[in-house]
Amino acid sequence: MRSLPLLLLLLAMAPAASAQVVERPAGDPVRTEAGLVAGKTLASGVRAWLGVPFAAPPMRDLRWRDPLPHAAWQGVWNADRPAPECIQALRGRNINHYFGEEATSEDCLYLNIWAPSQPPPVGKRHPVIVWIYGGGFNVGSASMANYSGEPLAGKGAVIVAISYRLGPLGFLAHPELTAEGKGSSGNYGLKDQIAALQWIKHNIAAFGGDPDNVTVAGQSAGSMSISLLQASPAAKGLFHRVVGMSGGAFGGLMPPASLTEAEAEGMALQTALGAASIEEMRDVPADRLIAQASSVKRRPIVLDGRVVPVSPEAAFAAGRQNDVPVMIGFTRDESFRSLGSVTNVEDYEEAVRAAFPDHATEILKAYRARTPQEALRAARDVERDSTVGLQMFDWAKGQSVRGKVPVYTYLFTRTHSYRPGVRFADHDPATVGAYHTADVPFWLGTLDSLNLFRMTRDWTADDRQLSADMMDRLLAFARSGRPGNDWPAWKASQPRVHVFGEEGGMIDWPHSGTLPLLKDGALPTSAERRRIRD
Repeated sequence: MRSLPLLLLLLAMAPAASAQVVERPAGDPVRTEAGLVAGKTLASGVRAWLGVPFAAPPMRDLRWRDPLPHAAWQGVWNADRPAPECIQALRGRNINHYFGEEATSEDCLYLNIWAPSQPPPVGKRHPVIVWIYGGGFNVGSASMANYSGEPLAGKGAVIVAISYRLGPLGFLAHPELTAEGKGSSGNYGLKDQIAALQWIKHNIAAFGGDPDNVTVAGQSAGSMSISLLQASPAAKGLFHRVVGMSGGAFGGLMPPASLTEAEAEGMALQTALGAASIEEMRDVPADRLIAQASSVKRRPIVLDGRVVPVSPEAAFAAGRQNDVPVMIGFTRDESFRSLGSVTNVEDYEEAVRAAFPDHATEILKAYRARTPQEALRAARDVERDSTVGLQMFDWAKGQSVRGKVPVYTYLFTRTHSYRPGVRFADHDPATVGAYHTADVPFWLGTLDSLNLFRMTRDWTADDRQLSADMMDRLLAFARSGRPGNDWPAWKASQPRVHVFGEEGGMIDWPHSGTLPLLKDGALPTSAERRRIRD
């Protein structure tokens, strides 16, 4: 435990002439169920508690077990800095969204909490927004600068970013684990999310948050997680609104595994490790486990008997989802798969016929292309709509058919204001457009995080105004379940989206009538795409 008295003693003993960063405390320590927690006041005035434990470290004998409550402590837990991110493969410095490598550990089940500068008036509480990070269920961190809750907290909400186990440590199923779990194994990452939401329900009032007004928000795998939580009876009553950005556990793209499939994948990992049992796998160092698992699938599990007992499609179709207001959307130029190399109309038409042999004529008519430029645009639209576009449409439709509360949908179209000449290893500013994750810093007000280590964007006044508008919409939804009077609820009979970009307002959902034709397409996987490109 990080002792506050020891920290103060060390500061007092430091030479007066040395450069010291003296941080102001965030008022008196806050009492949680496990003990007192001290935070700090940031330069903006926002109060922050960084690295607050919500569960016992899932290490040693607790690897691949359900999260347990953290043991109580004496004294004060000094939450002055983020905890390590859940152990994962690391990333290079020359990629987009690089913020500096973090420490990693299996001891990673912590929260970061940001609250307004002043506690709410007596009898009042702030709305709570809980952020669930993305990263394909294999990478991600609650402490990335892009996910900071400071800007939104400065506008009057309590923001909580939660950590959850990733990769084989978060989503391994195995017959021996199923026996230990009395018929269920895997989904430890989702169980971590549920444990964090339970902690928030029991403790967030002490930080000024309203436990009866909790919005869960996330992007990519975080958004997929939220769709699973909405379908999960284990998460019932833990949140009151959901915000999903570019990801849902619907359709055939990145589908959750059945327990039987996931157990087979777990056995494949055991074989690859040369281990004789799950106990021997618990003895394998985590870094070796992560490296070896790169060739073995890991993903959330449906029909697991506990967290996701039925598929999200079945849960929503039966009206058994957690029926709360929904705000979801996607970006114009994102996709999880590719049609391959398209440089002209002929390439585009050939790719569509190969991917959608049963409906190519109708698709080519709907996504018409007569020039090379139109072919590139049409290909990108087909790639988007056949993957993340379909996921979000099916989520909206599922909620609207049997749900009693509304759905609001959006489309983000703005291209970032890149600094001229900036280069990245993982995308080209000249062609990437409104890419996957491009909207996140606008929703969270973290535009400046993308210039933290090097200048990559020259943000304009229009960028900042768009971000301010999107933040206000998110906060309005968190407070009331409505993002604004000019943003009507989604209707299956006339599906529309609110546009955030160079232009705004409501438009028809792009190609909504053609989406069913894209469900059975055999788009190349990323590995196949690399072979096509190479």
